[in-house]
Amino acid sequence: MRIDIITVLPEMLTGFVNTSILLRAQKKGLVDIHIHNLRDYTQDKHRRVDDYPFGGFAGMVMQCQPIDDCISALTAERHYDEIIFTTPDGEQFDQPMANSLSMKENIIILCGHYKGIDYRIREHLITKEISVGDYVLTGGELPAAVMTDAIVRLVPGVLSDEQSALSDSFQDNLLAAPVYTRPAEYKGWKVPEVLLSGHAAKIKEWELSQSLERTKRLRPDLLDK
Repeated sequence: MRIDIITVLPEMLTGFVNTSILLRAQKKGLVDIHIHNLRDYTQDKHRRVDDYPFGGFAGMVMQCQPIDDCISALTAERHYDEIIFTTPDGEQFDQPMANSLSMKENIIILCGHYKGIDYRIREHLITKEISVGDYVLTGGELPAAVMTDAIVRLVPGVLSDEQSALSDSFQDNLLAAPVYTRPAEYKGWKVPEVLLSGHAAKIKEWELSQSLERTKRLRPDLLDK
């Protein structure tokens, strides 16, 4: 899998994608992550990629030319399954979307900035618009990092225990059951006896009941799905 991230702030992402699971995934040859500085594609001598919006609105808008040139350079080399734009008014990112994107071969993530991008880019080049929540951030770098992490950990072979990803919260629209580790008792706080029983069927039943209880209490909206 290959992920290309287009940004005006590459320094926000270089450390992130070269750490922990993302770094190991790249070293294993399972994922290629490339960060592109949008300013390298501008024709402006001052390396500007934004301008004032028509209509007298507040803020600055990212221009068509550098974005188009960057995406065109990438798509000339390979086919991309999705060209994603991170935006607060996009489709809500969730676990099923992460699952779906993890099965793609090549994706581009364009990080928004300022007041957004010239809408013509969204109309003609973007195939998917994604939001990580109903709030506004300074730029799309953090959403791009969140999506990249969520997607890459699902790629087969990235995690040493693939069953771990399959049992995460939201995989089946339920929150995960509580987890415990040694010691079995600490300051008088005890691990549930069923988890020490070794009885697989009873443990599975306990896990499901806990997932249902936690979901009903903390995220009842998930049960509607």
